[in-house]
Amino acid sequence: MISNFKSISLTYRKAPLEIRERVALKETECKSLLQKIRDFTEISELLILSTCNRTEIYYTSNEDLSSVLIKLLGIEKNIPALIDQIDYFEIYNQQSDAVLHLFEVGIGLDSQVVGDMQIVNQVKYAYQWSADLNLSGPFLHRLMHTIFFTNKRVVQETAFRDGAASVSYATVELAEELLSIQPNANILLVGLGEIGADVCRNFKSNTAFKNITLINRSIEKSEALALECNIEYVPFETLWDAVSNADLVISSVAMDQPLFSKEEIQKLSILSHKYFIDLSVPRSVDPKAEELPGIIVYDIDHIQNRSNEALANRLNAIPHVRKIILDSIVEFNEWSKEMEVSPTINKLKNALEQIRKEELSRFVKQLNDEETKKIDEITKSIMQKIIKLPVLQLKAACKRGEADTLIDVLNDMFNLDKQPEHLRD
Repeated sequence: MISNFKSISLTYRKAPLEIRERVALKETECKSLLQKIRDFTEISELLILSTCNRTEIYYTSNEDLSSVLIKLLGIEKNIPALIDQIDYFEIYNQQSDAVLHLFEVGIGLDSQVVGDMQIVNQVKYAYQWSADLNLSGPFLHRLMHTIFFTNKRVVQETAFRDGAASVSYATVELAEELLSIQPNANILLVGLGEIGADVCRNFKSNTAFKNITLINRSIEKSEALALECNIEYVPFETLWDAVSNADLVISSVAMDQPLFSKEEIQKLSILSHKYFIDLSVPRSVDPKAEELPGIIVYDIDHIQNRSNEALANRLNAIPHVRKIILDSIVEFNEWSKEMEVSPTINKLKNALEQIRKEELSRFVKQLNDEETKKIDEITKSIMQKIIKLPVLQLKAACKRGEADTLIDVLNDMFNLDKQPEHLRD
C-alpha cells in the first residue's frame, strides 16, 4: 500500500482572524465537507480539523488537490471566492512534511498556546468523524494511533503539558486551587470580551465546576455564550445580587474606574471568604478591597506570572518533545514502507496457497478424513516456513529502499501480476 499523504492548512500563522473565523467549520459542516470531498474526488482517506486557530484538510492522493479542496471548502462556507485567498493556506504536498505537521498539531507544538491541552481531543473528534464515514483507511488509522501514543509519552516523560500556559487556562487552574474544598462553589463571570469568553469556554471543559453564571452588559452575548457552554446567565442589572451569591468573581470588563469598588464590596455580607480574579486592564476590582475581611483579590499580573512560568517549562521541554515525535515518525515510516510490499506478500501467499491446494486435491480422494486433515496441516506448515524468508527479505529491502528489485523478481517467478492481493478460502 503506497500512500501519498498531503494537507492544506489555514492557521493563525498566516491568516488573520477575520479570515479564520469565516472559514472555521462546526461539527455538522466538517461532516458535510467530508461527504462533499468523498463525492467529488477519489480521495479514500481524509481528515478535517477545524478549531478557532486552524482549519486543515489531510488527505491521501497522488495528485495535488489543494485547489479543488479549497474550492469545496468555499462552497461549504458559502465563500465562492475563497480560492482567491489561497496565499493564506500552507500546502504540504510531501508526505513527510504532512505527517510531521499533523504530529506537531496533534501534540500541541503548533498551537498558538504551546502545549494546548484541548487540541488532542479536537484531533480525536476529527478522526472519529472520518472513521464514521469510512474515510480512515489503514494509513490514517495507524498514523492517528501513533500520534495518540506519542502524546501519551509526551505527557508521561516531559513537562510539556504541566501548568496553564495561557491567561484563560491559568485562571481556571487558579480557580481549581481556590475552590478545591468547595465542590459546589458558585462562580460568576463578569464581562465577555475575548478573554472572558475564553475563560468561560475553558470552564466548560472542566467538569470540576457546575455552578457558573455569566453576566454582561450585552444580554445577547450572554445568552449566546451561555447556550454554547450550557450554563446560566443573568441580566447586568442584577450584578450585585449575583456577586453576593458568588464564592469567586472573575472580572474582565473594560472601564476607566473599578466596577467593584471597596465601598460597594463592603456592603456585602461575607460569611467566610470571597475571591476576586481581576483580568482587566485598567483594573476592574479596587485593590484596596483586600483590606476588607474575607476579601482576596488576584490581578492580571499574578495570572500572567503563573502562565509565564508554565510556558517557560513547556518551552524548555520542546527539544525532548521533538525527539519523541521523531522517534515515533521513524517507527511509523518503517511500518509505512512495509505496507508498500504488503500487496506483493499477499499475492505471493496466494500463489503458494493455490499450488498447495492444487497438489493436495490430487491425493485427497485416496485418503480418509483423518489423513486428509493431517496432510492439510503438514502442507500448511511447510508453506508458512517457505514464505517466511521471502517476507523477511522484502521487509528488510523496504528499510534499505531496495524493495522494487525483489518485487520484480518475485513477480516474474510466480506470475504474481495475475494473482489477487488477498487469500480466499
